[in-house]
Amino acid sequence: MQENRDQYAVWGNPIEHSLSPRIQMDFAKATGQPIVYTKKLGSLERFEQELSLFFQDGAMGCNITAPFKQRAFALADLHSERCLHAKSCNTLKKLPDGRLYADNTDGIGLVNDLTRLNWLVPHQNILILGAGGATQGVLYPLLQAQQHIFIANRNEEKAQALVNEFQDLGAISTISFADIATQRFDLCINATSLGLNGEDFTLLGNWVRHIPHFYDMQYKLHEDTPFIKKLKSYQISDYADGLGMLLAQGAESFALWRNVKVDYAAILKELRK
Repeated sequence: MQENRDQYAVWGNPIEHSLSPRIQMDFAKATGQPIVYTKKLGSLERFEQELSLFFQDGAMGCNITAPFKQRAFALADLHSERCLHAKSCNTLKKLPDGRLYADNTDGIGLVNDLTRLNWLVPHQNILILGAGGATQGVLYPLLQAQQHIFIANRNEEKAQALVNEFQDLGAISTISFADIATQRFDLCINATSLGLNGEDFTLLGNWVRHIPHFYDMQYKLHEDTPFIKKLKSYQISDYADGLGMLLAQGAESFALWRNVKVDYAAILKELRK
């Protein structure tokens, strides 16, 4: 019965599109963990009160998605190091003493999925498109994996602000779109939201032909993302979308809550079907 199972959820607004309940329940089934995982539409005005009531009612943990990641970060009592660097939270766990522990599993999820693809070895040059919250959320784990990061953003001051924040943690610099063709890259990661509102993805140029791998942090279950559609117009075929990252970061959340590792790659194959 559900009342005998530990309660978890994903909070966001909007939330109906979320695949997290399906994914987390697949994880639970694969590992025999007695949980229930649901969707919660958070109120833009009362999110903190709603989340506090959720835990007061006995919930053990949750995932957080847009637009609440920074608000959940502020609400937590303790934070992992990667969460502190990301300055946002996508995973909360209630500790035995009732305090809330915040983590951000986005970056390690990306690192794990790149490892699954055999695209991550030390001392590579990685080009990241975008300098927003998605980029900030993954920089620390990528730098821990000994990558040299180049950030390209249309607002170069925003990219430089990220570089200034992370420069003591590893090799990181900005690069202009005009200079991308002059540098060798092993991997390009799209961390922008461009194209999601129907506009054309205009950031790419002929320089894409000289990069061996492309990873889009966006994903669509049954069609190509705008970034991947644009890559195909350049006859690029070595790419991956962010569905694997979604499962990998979810697997990290699951491990934090249940202390059980799950093989997300097997579930990814089923989801692709």
